[in-house]
Amino acid sequence: MPELPEVETTLRGLQPHLEGYKVHSAEVRQHRLRWPVEPDLARYISNARILKLERRAKYLLVYMHNGCAIWHLGMSGSLRLVDDGEAPQKHDHIDWQLDNGLILRYRDPRRFGALLWTAGDPLAHDLLSHLGPEPLSAEFTGDYLFSTSRKRRQSVKTFIMDGRIVVGVGNIYASESLFLSGIRPDREAGTISKARYLRLAQTIKQVLQRAIAQGGTTLKDFIGGDGQPGYFSQELNVYGRAGEACPTCGRPVRDMVLGQRNTFFCAYCQR
Repeated sequence: MPELPEVETTLRGLQPHLEGYKVHSAEVRQHRLRWPVEPDLARYISNARILKLERRAKYLLVYMHNGCAIWHLGMSGSLRLVDDGEAPQKHDHIDWQLDNGLILRYRDPRRFGALLWTAGDPLAHDLLSHLGPEPLSAEFTGDYLFSTSRKRRQSVKTFIMDGRIVVGVGNIYASESLFLSGIRPDREAGTISKARYLRLAQTIKQVLQRAIAQGGTTLKDFIGGDGQPGYFSQELNVYGRAGEACPTCGRPVRDMVLGQRNTFFCAYCQR
């Protein structure tokens, strides 16, 4: 599932080819995604100029003069740019024909993604209005995590994965950040000290920044490529490595289920 770094990489790959250009026309071949695509979407965006692209959490916001399109890639969705005339394949559900000779094409085999439209402020949309701060923003700090966590009995991993607390810290990056901070993922959020939260907040920023930088090496693949940004897999310390040696102490990495998600950790290095 695309997480924040992969969505940020998608944003950076698309920006130079979308911002400032017009959508000549749009074709929706499959309206039944996670939420139904607006029936009049093609009419709203035809001949509209794309003013800017932004990311909020795992949502891509495409601002136009008359509203904003909100993309979510779901479990298996991807956006890529293809040359005009390239025939769509089975799971290519949406095309935007641009005035630069390219097509913005949305592919989603599992159809858990979404394309929504709002004529108002997208940040006030029901899906976005309740979200917490961006993890790479100045607003997200160890002090913020510490004060927000007081009296909370949930595990620290589910705490930092809660989009109302902080957005975009998905399963992979939560496991990696907790390992590098030396914090067991099942510790109660409210029992962790301020000093440890200061370290955790900084580590989350560093892990996400490294993942974004790594994904950035694939930006050229958005034209004529598969649209899939680079992942952080070659640098993972514990995620998906149950039974393998911990890179720090050599003991086996363990796994458990927290919040219905697989969780990986070192019982010796994380306390």
